[in-house]
Amino acid sequence: MKFLIDMPVTPQAVAFLAELGHDAIHASVAGLATATDAEILTIARREQRIVVTADLDYPRLLAAHQTASPGIILFRGGSYSDDEMLSLLDRVLKQADGVLLAKSITVVDKNRIRRRQLPVV
Repeated sequence: MKFLIDMPVTPQAVAFLAELGHDAIHASVAGLATATDAEILTIARREQRIVVTADLDYPRLLAAHQTASPGIILFRGGSYSDDEMLSLLDRVLKQADGVLLAKSITVVDKNRIRRRQLPVV
């Protein structure tokens, strides 16, 4: 799978995902530190990457445009340590395959993981 790690998510996620055999880039390294959410979505869609974020605007943008991609993994419910975030990301990857993640919004909090199929209507 291919991932674009957004600014609110630990850069350690890149190495973590790479160890699992995935292609991951962090927005800060890709020159996207000041990119708008819409720009991030456009790049992720073009490169077929799943966006990993804690920014609540992404689901709203996808719903407003009723697009079926890119997939989003969204961390909600407060702040997370780097270790907590990586542990939860590992749980997400163990519960869903890449096709499902690429076509859904996966909402993660400390107690549960929920998934909503794209497009959101």
